[in-house]
Amino acid sequence: MKKKDLLDLYSEYLLSSFGPATATGLSRMMDGEISHDQVTRFLAETGKQSADLWMIAKPHVRKIQSEDGVLIVDDSIEEKPYTDENDIICWHYDYSKGRQVKGVNFMTALYQSKGVILPVGFQLVAKTEHYVDKKTGRESRRSPVEKNEYCRRLIEQAVKNQVPFRYVLFDVWYASAQNMIFIKHEARRDFICPIKTNRKVALSVEGQHHGQYHRVDTLELEENTVRGIYLEGVDFPLELVKQTFVNEDGSTGVLYLVTSDTTHSYHEITMIYRKRWSVEYYHKSLKQNVSLEKSPAKTVTTQTNHFFAALCGFIKLEMLKINTKLNHFALKTKLYMNALHTAFLSLQQLNPVQLTA
Repeated sequence: MKKKDLLDLYSEYLLSSFGPATATGLSRMMDGEISHDQVTRFLAETGKQSADLWMIAKPHVRKIQSEDGVLIVDDSIEEKPYTDENDIICWHYDYSKGRQVKGVNFMTALYQSKGVILPVGFQLVAKTEHYVDKKTGRESRRSPVEKNEYCRRLIEQAVKNQVPFRYVLFDVWYASAQNMIFIKHEARRDFICPIKTNRKVALSVEGQHHGQYHRVDTLELEENTVRGIYLEGVDFPLELVKQTFVNEDGSTGVLYLVTSDTTHSYHEITMIYRKRWSVEYYHKSLKQNVSLEKSPAKTVTTQTNHFFAALCGFIKLEMLKINTKLNHFALKTKLYMNALHTAFLSLQQLNPVQLTA
């Protein structure tokens, strides 16, 4: 069987599976037409990279691309608490949980256009360097490349691949001055992102030249208004808006959004940035619908290739969404109900013992 056919088969197995995703499980599902060893060799081949993903995503991107498309860069952690530690399965700080977790820290460049989101680039954060933490005295791991550098590489790759997008959207963790300058000057795109409350801004070019900076949370900003500002370390003007929202627990939060496109209104800026929240749907679906966390693979290469196949599975689900008008979770439920129905009919054919009072 050709490698592409095996990738198709394995990614569809990940979509169909409701338990651990193993080479043995795939072989049994295929009634032995594919051997356990074939699947194992497929996963043990050279680890797939971001360029390989683009070759898979490219024809689908071309179908839905538009000049209004946006590129979203974000990262997440696939928790693997019981798997042996290696360069990609190690300890990472999870900001959403406020603690260290063991797993795979992965970054994705997602292209969103016409209501469709497709991964067009990825990076697994490999902590290959060992060092002694000065505070704890314990040996730790770190990546030789910072995530902000990976962020710029993913954006650069999308530009080179001629993915049409106007804006790059990302979270506060990637809102560095270096990233902003790269997007505006080198990628020749605009961005919309939140900034931390302690970031310093000037209110005029003169103020910037004289170092007259203010913390952003000390500015008097009215809701639904746009304020021109100059961010410390950035050599072009930005627009700033203050967005107030209510959290799930009823508390009030504030988001300070900046953009390099100085032509938009408050409503336009917040509406465009709202597209970034589709990344949460991506992360949730990747973990729940394509068996991302259900592989017992133990080596860096097999874990990388399983992750790659899961991304391919997500692309399949997203394109099925267009054809069926069903979201990923509805599609997965439909597969589950069909499997349950088939199992029930098979049980009936076995003529199970009838219980009597």
